[in-house]
Amino acid sequence: MSNSILHKAETRGDADHGWLHSRHTFSFADYYDPDRVHFGMLRVLNDDFVEAGKGFGTHPHDNMEIISIPLEGDLEHKDSMGNVSVIKQGDIQVMSAGTGITHSEYNKNKDKPVKFLQIWVIPNLRNVKPRYDQITLNRSDRHNRLQQILSPDPDDAGVWIYQKAWFHLGQFDKGFSADYNIKSKGDGVYAFILSGDVTINNQELNSRDGFGIWGVEKLSLKADTDAEFLLMEVPMK
Repeated sequence: MSNSILHKAETRGDADHGWLHSRHTFSFADYYDPDRVHFGMLRVLNDDFVEAGKGFGTHPHDNMEIISIPLEGDLEHKDSMGNVSVIKQGDIQVMSAGTGITHSEYNKNKDKPVKFLQIWVIPNLRNVKPRYDQITLNRSDRHNRLQQILSPDPDDAGVWIYQKAWFHLGQFDKGFSADYNIKSKGDGVYAFILSGDVTINNQELNSRDGFGIWGVEKLSLKADTDAEFLLMEVPMK
């Protein structure tokens, strides 16, 4: 039996710290909603806007898979493993926090903001050795198709994490439609609309809406306008 949950963009948690404006799909920091703690193994989906030259000071994480997807601008990363890098639109970054890491993230530019998605997935292995990776994606590979950007397999397309999860980005022209087949029985898919209007399994969605669905074998996707979206398939338990 199919089940679904709709999170309209305007219902998200809203944190404005001046230098940081963050919209929280799921409970995070000072935003808590007992009905919105997680979607299966998807724990955090933050839509972050960081002012020019500002950022997150050094802070710790452990036993979490942390994925960053820049949408605009350049984000500088430094961590306790010695990594120093800049991620920009078209890149994806992953950290397995495992036994524990510290890191900082700053807007590299002094003249423009940076926008990025911060996503946390609960791992299926605890206390692993921390690891870091980032890759640059070919944006044309998501034009009117689904581009895999994350999987559980180091040899598969995209980055990998310690969880049986698959992420795909799609950039569809108005009127284009496609199906997404669930990769592992019992999984759910959480869709996040980056821009435009999309209908998924007869549910109309607009920019920054989130839609979780489980108990199905496939999703039918149709772009009602030019649109870009992220699909996150995760175990539900």
